Amino acid sequence: MSDPNKNQIFIGIDTSCYTSSAACVCIDGILADKRRLLSVKLGDRGLRQSDGVFQHTRNMIELMPELLNGIDADRLGGIGVSIRPSGRENSYMPVFLVGKLLAETVGASRGVPVFGFTHQQGHIRAALMGHEELISKPFYAFHLSGGTSDLLAVDEALNVERIGGSSDINAGQLVDRIGVKLGLSFPAGKQLEKLAIEAGERGVLLPSSVNGLEFSFSGAETKAAHALEKGESPERTAFSVFDLIARTLAKAVENAAEHSKERASFLFAGGVASSSLLRRLLSERLRGSNARLFFSRPELSSDNAVGAALLCMDNMLGK
Repeated sequence: MSDPNKNQIFIGIDTSCYTSSAACVCIDGILADKRRLLSVKLGDRGLRQSDGVFQHTRNMIELMPELLNGIDADRLGGIGVSIRPSGRENSYMPVFLVGKLLAETVGASRGVPVFGFTHQQGHIRAALMGHEELISKPFYAFHLSGGTSDLLAVDEALNVERIGGSSDINAGQLVDRIGVKLGLSFPAGKQLEKLAIEAGERGVLLPSSVNGLEFSFSGAETKAAHALEKGESPERTAFSVFDLIARTLAKAVENAAEHSKERASFLFAGGVASSSLLRRLLSERLRGSNARLFFSRPELSSDNAVGAALLCMDNMLGK
């Protein structure tokens, strides 16, 4: 007799700082993945939370009907939603209330349970697609984005603890600030990477500041800005930024691996981790080390609701 749970589908909702996301998964994989970037004015380096709440509300009015119309309501098993940025104390952003309200409303109307997770947990779970060998084992994870550059210890139950990371600005902020200074639109990651690839080599050597498992990017931002003012090319400066991030992360990986041989696996998640250039530079620097690097699928590196849906499925199916 077939297991009825195997036919269930699970919804994920995520309303992060810059992307409205809704997804649907089942045991066989992703059934739907709908996203819409929030709009940021040219020259701006972010959004006010009130503007984010408004845009998420407007986006979800369109995204959720599209998602729900494409699934069999009788198969819906549960809903997973990101309710705050991370598990750290006082971690809170109003934008996540949009997703939480929507999930609770749909859950109540369909009579299915709703599970709340952190945005960070969703990123890690999405990044594990294709790397299921790490599930139920302890490993390290880097969550690299505009809002976070954390080094995390992840246990067998996917509980997350921050053990290191940036002490000032995040990797994504460094990329976006230099990109906006160059006249690129926000977020600037893909455009800055394109410039860096065109250069193929770095210009100014940006300072890498690493102290154990903590690191800093603010000094590099200042020096990159000065280099541009002195006439360094945008392309070579862009490459210098990615080179700096790779050197910094490689040192943090080496420091972490020294203290925990059994946890020498490192999973990279978040929008910054989607950069093919960064992945190449990081892999080259760590070639020959005892660290094993695992990168999320590029399309699942940036903000998405797939991770929340998968976490819901894990809870419902007892994985």
